Amino acid sequence: MTDKLGAQPTILIVEDDDDSRLMLKTLLEMKGYKVIEASNGVEATEVVTFLRPGMLIMDLQLPKLHGFAVTRHMRQREETRDMPIIILSGHDPQQHRPLALAAGCNEYLTKPIDFDKLDGVLSRFLPLD
Repeated sequence: MTDKLGAQPTILIVEDDDDSRLMLKTLLEMKGYKVIEASNGVEATEVVTFLRPGMLIMDLQLPKLHGFAVTRHMRQREETRDMPIIILSGHDPQQHRPLALAAGCNEYLTKPIDFDKLDGVLSRFLPLD
């Protein structure tokens, strides 16, 4: 998917917890990514429509529209069908990973963040030049 925001790969973080969002944003910016933010599922769908980031990293439990619904919405739209969607959740992966993958996400990571796993996912789906 082409990133409308320029040559620097852009990631949309969708997280309702301000501290978690700031920590992830800081980490990704230190790695060289451009980061945009949304604090709920509805805002995420609007941001993606207008800015078209290269990747979405999202919590499951969000206000207004949960992560499964956001993922399904993105997969139904031609312009976002192939955008990598990574779920980052504190929910039990045994129960929620299959549901997230069935909804259309590309990867399911658990909180607290395993930075090595996150690096691997970033390298696979949105490598830096």
